Amino acid sequence: MNDVSFASLLTPEGRALLDEVRGTDPARELAVATRLRREHPAELVSAALGQERLRQRATAKFGAEDAERMFFTSNGVEQSTRTSVAAHRARRFQELGIRSVADLCCGIGGDAIALARAGIRVLAVDRDPLTAAVARANADALGLSELIEVREADVTAVDTSAYDALFVDPARRGGRGRIFDPEAYSPPLSWAVETATKAPPAALKIAPGIPHETVPAEAEAEWISDGGDVKEAVLWFGTEPGLVRATLLPGPRELRGRGLPDPAVRPVGRYLYEPDGAVIRAHLVAEVADDLDGGLIDETIAYVTADELRPTPYASAYEITDLLPFNVKRLKALLREREVGVLTVKKRGSAVEPEELRRKVKPQGPASATVFLTRVAGAPTMLVGAPAQPPTAGGDC
Repeated sequence: MNDVSFASLLTPEGRALLDEVRGTDPARELAVATRLRREHPAELVSAALGQERLRQRATAKFGAEDAERMFFTSNGVEQSTRTSVAAHRARRFQELGIRSVADLCCGIGGDAIALARAGIRVLAVDRDPLTAAVARANADALGLSELIEVREADVTAVDTSAYDALFVDPARRGGRGRIFDPEAYSPPLSWAVETATKAPPAALKIAPGIPHETVPAEAEAEWISDGGDVKEAVLWFGTEPGLVRATLLPGPRELRGRGLPDPAVRPVGRYLYEPDGAVIRAHLVAEVADDLDGGLIDETIAYVTADELRPTPYASAYEITDLLPFNVKRLKALLREREVGVLTVKKRGSAVEPEELRRKVKPQGPASATVFLTRVAGAPTMLVGAPAQPPTAGGDC
């Protein structure tokens, strides 16, 4: 989609066509396009159908109600912040007493929308003309244009002194895909950190895989997951320097780092706990192990083992029934004996792919089980079990 085709979607004819193609089944797209081109320009029909495809993809991030009113680019759908995560960040700004934010590298406006819905005035800046136009259209479409000013500009040249806080989301994708070198971000991470340090409070969105040693000492580092999937990391300036936290959505549930040493390795107990991805990325497995009175099954593996079942929002608990050295034949015989047909395979520290193992053991039967392919005290191991059921409270009859 280019600037001209996008502008055509904002005309009365384009908006009417968008309404007409809403909900189009991708399998019927060719037939729908053929019919519509009899009455509308071919380029406009293509733009409308392309936008409908993007809206359908964006539903997972923005929800159907917003997605069917918003406008998207292909990169915008991929790189934009999920609504739940953006709303969490907006709440944090709100709790800090922030009333205006300069959103640098705003993309299609996902974070600006969340900030505006929290009552915060936003300057949304992006240097790409089409992206800025889409962000402006989204502010209009959602009735937020009075709170969101969209500006097409180079973020490094924008005066943000009139705003209470900054949010910077450098582009981490290029023509060849994902960018792993922070200095290859656009703008570079060093510029974003320097800018945030000079103008706190500020938040800087980064890739969740960023090495901890590159986190500035003056920053708070927050790793965020949503529904168990790690979505992003954020460096906060002007809050609690040196703090590391894992935030789990929905909730939010927040685990704060306590500076604990690595947990000791201990024999596999009755229960195995799989920490949430944000906990692992934030290097807070020790805090979870401490809360559970547990230890690690291996010094390099982020699985916690314990003898008691304790409720925790920061890890999923499994009851372990069998500990086997890695041996596919033994596992296959065990699963056949127990009539396991529903098999969940998880791995950490193993080169074996779950689907490869599933093909080899050929599970059959009505029972279910979970197999962990991992290492225990350095040795390749298979742990067999099932999700642990929380203890039920007793009561009087």
